[in-house]
Parts: sequence; C-alpha cells; structure tokens
Amino acid sequence: MARARIVVYPPTAGGGRRVRANGEILGRARSLDELLEFLRRAGLDPDEVDLRDPELLEWRGGGPEVWV
Repeated sequence: MARARIVVYPPTAGGGRRVRANGEILGRARSLDELLEFLRRAGLDPDEVDLRDPELLEWRGGGPEVWV
C-alpha cells in the first residue's frame, strides 16, 4: 500500500487541523474549504480529490467531517 502524500492531523485546541504534504507543513486548515485550497496549492485539483482515498490522504483524529 502506498503511503499517503497528505497528512491531516487531529484538531488542535485552538481550532483547525495542521496539514502536511510530502513532509512540508502547508498550514492549519480550519474548514474543508481551507483544506481543499491547501491541496490546490500543493498541485492537486480539488474537484478531482477523493477525501476518503487512503493512498492520498491520511486522516488522524477523525475524518473530513471533524474540525473541532
């Protein structure tokens, strides 16, 4: 199984989730829209991304529905 390129970390006490792509921290997303923007900046087409694809995204501390 291929390792996920994008890691979305658990929600922080201050809100949002840290996002890392290929070892580089992209920032803290506070919503799904912000995550999709980070993915766009990382060279992915947000319209083509399957947020449940474990080969692309590794969700830690809950899936795409968890932001707080």
